[in-house]
Amino acid sequence: MLGKKDNTEPRQGFIKRLRTRLNRGDSWLTYDLANLAPGGTIDEDVLDELESELVMADVGIETTERIIKDLQGSLARKELQDIEALRDGLGRSLTAILDPVAVPLEIPPGVRPYVILMVGVNGAGKTTTIGKLARRFKDQGLSVMLAAGDTFRAAAVEQLEAWGKRNDVAVVSQQPGADPAAVIFDAWEAASARDIDVLLADTAGRLQNQQGLMDELAKIKRVIARRDETAPQEIMLVLDASQGQNALVQAEKFHDALGLTGITVTKLDGSAKGGILLAIANQLRVPVRFIGIGETAEDMQPFAAAEFVDALLATEPS
Repeated sequence: MLGKKDNTEPRQGFIKRLRTRLNRGDSWLTYDLANLAPGGTIDEDVLDELESELVMADVGIETTERIIKDLQGSLARKELQDIEALRDGLGRSLTAILDPVAVPLEIPPGVRPYVILMVGVNGAGKTTTIGKLARRFKDQGLSVMLAAGDTFRAAAVEQLEAWGKRNDVAVVSQQPGADPAAVIFDAWEAASARDIDVLLADTAGRLQNQQGLMDELAKIKRVIARRDETAPQEIMLVLDASQGQNALVQAEKFHDALGLTGITVTKLDGSAKGGILLAIANQLRVPVRFIGIGETAEDMQPFAAAEFVDALLATEPS
């Protein structure tokens, strides 16, 4: 990747903030693990209690069953002698689920413009994520253009133009109510003419149960492919972690309709405590590109499984 920037300090600060925010108050893992077995003995009753905690934390039944099955195997082998052993075993199980989807987004050379189609429901933080990505790519030495494909929400174009001005990147837009596919097509033409590295295309917030709107996203995908059969190179879903199991339903619907290539999970500092990310990783197996815990650009960072599990279990990062 061109001009990659050393972001060691922002990354370290992000990990610290992630751990703090995931473990505010009575954490769904750290606090409960310490209280599940007050006598220090790990048995089936403790695992039953842990199973309930995981389900309530939006990990989901299928994913929880996988985790508990792993731990039952360890218990049968007499490997869970105390809380620390349980914590270690749980950490290994969570990491095994998350590692396969911890795939960073790389912009390869020779594909210009590299089109990232951003999708998601209203309120998930999609437009804000676009702004943060634009900042990240520019810091890496890449040229960026934004396409204001959300033509239905009056403030959407203004919001995107504000991000464009803040990051000093061009924004292609049309009048409210314009055909989103046409806007993004025009943006592709402009990006291609200017040899832009990355085109970030916004879309309207889609309710996953409205088939007409999902069909429109599929139309956008088809229209872009007319000029570049490999485009969009990335179809990224932005999910609000605080939506719990509904976020998993959203992800399934978008994946079925479009074939997602990446997911960004926002608002992990909310009440969900990160459980839904495990369900999504286990059931969809779509790469999780970024996670976010706040409003600033530094509050969104590439997803790393081991660091996330460390944060959930409130241990020091390795």
